[in-house]
Amino acid sequence: MNQRNNHVPPPLKLGSLAYGGDYNPDQWPEEIWKEDFSLMQEAGVNLVTVGVFSWAKLQPRPGAFEPEWLDRVLELASAHGVSVDLATATASPPAWLIRQHPEILPVDVNGVQLGFGSRQHYCPSSPLYREAAVQLATELVRRYHDHPAVVMYHVGNEYGCHVPQCYCEISAASFRRWLKGRYESIEALNHAWGTAFWSQRYDDWDEIEPPRRAPTFPNPTQQLDFARFSSDELLECFLAERRSIEAIDTSKPITTNFMAFFRPTDGWKWSKHQDIVTMDSYPDPFDSEIALQSAMVADLTRSLGGGRPWLLMEQAPSAVNWRQINAPKAPGQLRELSLAMVGRGSDGILTFQWRASAAGAEKFHSAMVPHVGQNSRVWREVVELGRDLHALQPVLGTQTVARVALALDWNNWWALELDSHPHSELRLPELLLQFYRPLFEASIATDFVHLEDDLSSYDLVIAPCSYLVSDTAATNVVHYVEGGGTFLTTFFSAIVDPNDHIRLGGYPAPWREMLAISVEEFSPLEKGQTVSLGGILAHSGSTGSTWSENLTAQGATTLLHITGGDLHGVPALTVAPYGDGQGYYLSTLPDAQTLSTIVGQLLADTKISPPLPHQRGVETITRGEFIFVTNHNSHYVTIELGQSYTDLLSTNGPQTTLELPPRGVAVLQPTNQRGA
Repeated sequence: MNQRNNHVPPPLKLGSLAYGGDYNPDQWPEEIWKEDFSLMQEAGVNLVTVGVFSWAKLQPRPGAFEPEWLDRVLELASAHGVSVDLATATASPPAWLIRQHPEILPVDVNGVQLGFGSRQHYCPSSPLYREAAVQLATELVRRYHDHPAVVMYHVGNEYGCHVPQCYCEISAASFRRWLKGRYESIEALNHAWGTAFWSQRYDDWDEIEPPRRAPTFPNPTQQLDFARFSSDELLECFLAERRSIEAIDTSKPITTNFMAFFRPTDGWKWSKHQDIVTMDSYPDPFDSEIALQSAMVADLTRSLGGGRPWLLMEQAPSAVNWRQINAPKAPGQLRELSLAMVGRGSDGILTFQWRASAAGAEKFHSAMVPHVGQNSRVWREVVELGRDLHALQPVLGTQTVARVALALDWNNWWALELDSHPHSELRLPELLLQFYRPLFEASIATDFVHLEDDLSSYDLVIAPCSYLVSDTAATNVVHYVEGGGTFLTTFFSAIVDPNDHIRLGGYPAPWREMLAISVEEFSPLEKGQTVSLGGILAHSGSTGSTWSENLTAQGATTLLHITGGDLHGVPALTVAPYGDGQGYYLSTLPDAQTLSTIVGQLLADTKISPPLPHQRGVETITRGEFIFVTNHNSHYVTIELGQSYTDLLSTNGPQTTLELPPRGVAVLQPTNQRGA
């Protein structure tokens, strides 16, 4: 289990799994509010997020603070037994603030200032924005920190979603200050950025600008540092509000909602400052792998929190509004995906939003109460899910533990996807998905880890395209394998240091001895181009895509090799013992069947297996003593359990055989443990 986050946070005092969503009463006349809370009781809602976009309502003009409407909302919540995640309302500054200080508005890479009329229209480096945001957060917490309905604070919203980077002069000055803190001297910056190339040397800090639109490739390390800086600036916005909350109230958890595999913000760095890691998840119902996508997000979120229970902050009850074509969730899919999230460690299921908006850009985004009202499939499913979550009370606070980990480092992500590379279409989330898929299909819980973390609790660590690794990470991996771990890495790994400087002497320089290989030259493949693969783990028609390379085994055993072409006979998959462990190296991206065979072999070698006999399309994940079984198929399945279990979601008694309908879910507790 990843224990990266050692912060001991205040607990979320609900006493049950959370259920609810964003509630925006300021969009509706007050006579609707009482009906809302009565419906929340009917649906089993116990937690709502209030005020995310209410800045203009709370501060309608300069110097005004008019929260009386919020007083009445919180009193209604308290009277109906609904707890509140109180938002600081700072995600979108009001029009009057922008009119007073237009310099708050962000500027894009082309130098164009973005305007008011959408959301997140602020420069993260703007001191005026931060000051106004902190003032509002302070007023809210000072007023409501003792209110019995308030159990958590929600800072901002989806940081960086629309403005991940700002290129204005305020940001440029902040970037220079950040660089001074990182490098201390201009000589150190010149070395790190390799400014001897293309006559880019700097003699004064004031000569440095953000990597705005340029004639051709900007300096790669400058781009990398600007990504780091931009993540840090957004984080400082969050931390400024967090500090203002903690100055008044330290008894309640503080969080903000992450956006899964979101490139602009460093999830590892941000998660250290979250009392509960919360996540928004919006997989596309048109995607045939929606369950896979959802599970991968859940495993990432749990990992960012160091294995502790987390919270699904947003999902759509049905369709979203922001894709080109927005499909509704299929009947039963809300329940199917939500309960699978609980199985992977979530202590609650929240949505965006409670009541579907009648106006605005998100009026076609689904909600728990749809436009048509209660006489609808969505409402019936919302009520059913509330009953299910109530039945899962025993699961609260238990943990999902994984023995397999995938490596994810935002610094590597930013560096991997820079321009002027041998292959400029490598996308880290897509590569991670290729290796996550066979683990998901085998019902193997998977953590995500940073390669600098303690890896000793994992039997298997997979690190696709770890292009940038620090000296600490490189050494940590060697010690992990030496101590008995199994490690698989791939092409274009351990190529550069944190300054994006090549590690010379043959690829992958810091791991060559451990892997017992040497790569002389890259040979990336065109889109649609493949190489044929042979060897003991190949099947008829095995191929590799995306990449190949001139690789020499220097003591490693070859398990797959390229057949035909200029690289005929060159190893494609190798394994070498090192200390008490073993290191695998993959020089191409195998087809799905071959990759599944490789991962299956790794699982067999490390004696990792699912909690129940595997069936195609059936997800089984253990959380505490409970086994969550989800049938993602469109047909019934029957599973022989091997011992007696009781299903928390069923009135049936103990059973040794489980039958699940399409999209059906069971939560199994060993019968001899029930009530113990």
